[in-house]
Amino acid sequence: MPGTGKHRRPKQRPAVRKLAAAGTGGAALALPLIGATTAGAVVAQPAAVPAATAAALPAATPAVEKAAAPATYSVTVGDTLTKIAAQHSVSGGWKALYEANRSAIGSNPEVIRPGLKLSLGTPAKAAAAKAAAAKPAASYPDNLDGWIRESLAVMAKHGIPGTYHGIHRNIMRESSGNPRAINNWDINARNGIPSKGLLQVIDPTFRAYHVPGTSTDSYDPVANITAACNYAAARYGSIDNVNGPY
Repeated sequence: MPGTGKHRRPKQRPAVRKLAAAGTGGAALALPLIGATTAGAVVAQPAAVPAATAAALPAATPAVEKAAAPATYSVTVGDTLTKIAAQHSVSGGWKALYEANRSAIGSNPEVIRPGLKLSLGTPAKAAAAKAAAAKPAASYPDNLDGWIRESLAVMAKHGIPGTYHGIHRNIMRESSGNPRAINNWDINARNGIPSKGLLQVIDPTFRAYHVPGTSTDSYDPVANITAACNYAAARYGSIDNVNGPY
């Protein structure tokens, strides 16, 4: 096979609602693009605490940051449901977030107040990671059948064509199923790059067509098969099309 900011009592201002609609032409679709109103418009200025009383207050205990994704979120100025859903990977997006918090938000998803507590449910990324962790990894026997089936799984992830039969047929011709087989007599061997492994791959070709995620040892059965099939796909369309020395 060839190689390749004076103290005055502040005036309170009424809260201001801002609305926005997104759409095209005359048919516009209202979206939750309007964020929370300013905090000063909603929260009253607290009375100052006398010095003696303040001194008697216990020191605040630092909040302990949780490693897991938060189950709730406190709305801040500028937030929108769309923004919150995206930042916290809420499964179902802003619509699901609104439905889960409709009683707290009210009938208009475009208006949310600073300080409002929203339930985030189960973030999509966290759910996906949990599901992946719960799914056991595929196990293959340490023999020719297992090596071919594992190689096919790797090849499927990388879009490399080939079938069990095509791989098995070529392995039996090239190495009789011996992963440590080496050709020490042909032209490649005389050039110092002998063919190795199940599908008799020379090192330059193995490095050129090595499939990420597999071993960098050309004798490794799965690495050898996948590199050879990657090469065969590039040159012949598929390992299935190889019926002799290649």
